[in-house]
Amino acid sequence: MKTAIATALIGLAISACAQAQQAIADLPPELAGGSTRSEREDCGVGVYGQPDDFIAVTKGGAGYRYVFHDGREGAIREDRSVRCVGPQGLEVDGTLYPHRPIRITEIRFASKDATLVGQLMEPLNANSETPLVLFAHGSEDSGWIERARDPYQMVARGLSVFVYDKRGTGRSGGVYSQNFPELADDLVAASRIAKRLAAGRFGRFGLIGLSQGGWIAPLAAERADADFLFIGYGLVADILEEDAAQVELELREAGYGDDAVAKAKILTDVTARLAVSNYQDGLDDLDRLREAYKSEPWLSKVRGGFSGVILGMKTQELRESGIPMFDRLRIDWSLKPMDVMRKVKAPQLWALAGSDREAPIATTLARLETVRSEGRDLRIRVFPKTDHGIWEFDQGPDGSRRNTRISEGYFDLMADWAKGDLRDVYGKSVAR
Repeated sequence: MKTAIATALIGLAISACAQAQQAIADLPPELAGGSTRSEREDCGVGVYGQPDDFIAVTKGGAGYRYVFHDGREGAIREDRSVRCVGPQGLEVDGTLYPHRPIRITEIRFASKDATLVGQLMEPLNANSETPLVLFAHGSEDSGWIERARDPYQMVARGLSVFVYDKRGTGRSGGVYSQNFPELADDLVAASRIAKRLAAGRFGRFGLIGLSQGGWIAPLAAERADADFLFIGYGLVADILEEDAAQVELELREAGYGDDAVAKAKILTDVTARLAVSNYQDGLDDLDRLREAYKSEPWLSKVRGGFSGVILGMKTQELRESGIPMFDRLRIDWSLKPMDVMRKVKAPQLWALAGSDREAPIATTLARLETVRSEGRDLRIRVFPKTDHGIWEFDQGPDGSRRNTRISEGYFDLMADWAKGDLRDVYGKSVAR
C-alpha cells in the first residue's frame, strides 16, 4: 500500500546559523516548509559534555530529566548534584558539562489522514558516512519530540536521528492508534522524509523499534528500505499471546504453581476469543469460569494486557458496549508475528530485558532463534536482571520494583549496531 506524503508550513524561528541556513536552501521545494536551527543554548533539552562523557537532557513531567552516557539517570529538580549554570551548560558535582550544539530540522509531513511533526537531529559534522536512524515508538500516548531519551543518546554518539510525535500524540494530528499496519505506514512516510531532509549527509539507514515499536519496525522495514533494524525490549508474540504470558508471569511471581497457571490459561483462552470477536464469542464460557473460579485466590491477581479488564466488567455490559477504551485503538488481531519476521531481509539486533514483566521474553527468544536458524542475520543480546526499557531495578519484599538506571552498555550497543561495528562486551549483556 502506498503512503501519501506531503508537507506543510511549520512556523518556527530560524537561528542565524550559516550551517542551518544552507540546509534549508538545499531542501527540495516540497520540503521548504521545514525549518532548521541550532539546539537552544540555554539550559534545557540537549546534549552536554564531551564525546566520551556526556549527559542528555529531555523534558519529563513538569521539569527536565537527565541520562548520563552510561545509563545513570534522574530528575534535575530532585538531584542537587546536577544543576543548570546557564548558557555554559550543566554542572555535575562541580564539573562543567558544556553544551554541545546539535543541528535540528523540524518538519510537518502527512501520512494518510494525519499530519505529523518530525525532527531531524544531526551532529554538526554529519556527512555521507554518518548513520541515520529513525525511531518507531512504543505504545505510550505521549509525544517523543524533546521527551524521548534514546534519540539524544544516539545523536550524542555521532548518529543522525529522525524522531516524530506519532499520530494523536504531542504536536502531531490524527487519532491515537494501536493499529500496527497503520503505524507502520506512518513509519514508512517518516523514513522518506528523513532521507530527503538528510540527503547527502548520511550513509547507512536503519529503523529502531522500542517496545511496541518492535512490531512496527519489522512491518515497515522492506518498504522503508532499511539497511538494519535494532529492536529494544520487543516481542515476537501477538497481543493475545502477550496477555497470556503476562498473566502466567504475574501468577508465578505471586507464588502460584502449575495448577493455578493451567486454570488461568483456560481463562485467557476465553478472554482472547472475546477480544477478537467484538466480545460476542465466549461470554457464556466467561460466566461459567467466573463461577467455577470465584473462590480461587489467584483470580484477583489476573491483570495481563486486557484479561483483567474483561474480568472486571459485567457480562451484559460487555455484550452491549464492549470496552470502548480498547475499541478506539482499532487493533488488528489478524497479524502473525512469525509471518512478519520472515519477511524482514535486513540484519537485525534484538536487545531484551531478562526480567521483563511487560514483555516476557521466553517465547520471543525461542522464535528469534527459529528465525535465525532459517538463515536470517539476527543477533540477540539479553540484559540480565532488567525490566522493560532495559531498566535495572530494586525489588521489594512484596515484589514491587523501583527502577534505578538504564543498564550500562545498552546505548552503546544500539549506536555501534547502527555504525556496523559491534564489540564483544556491552555491560552485563549476554549474547544468545
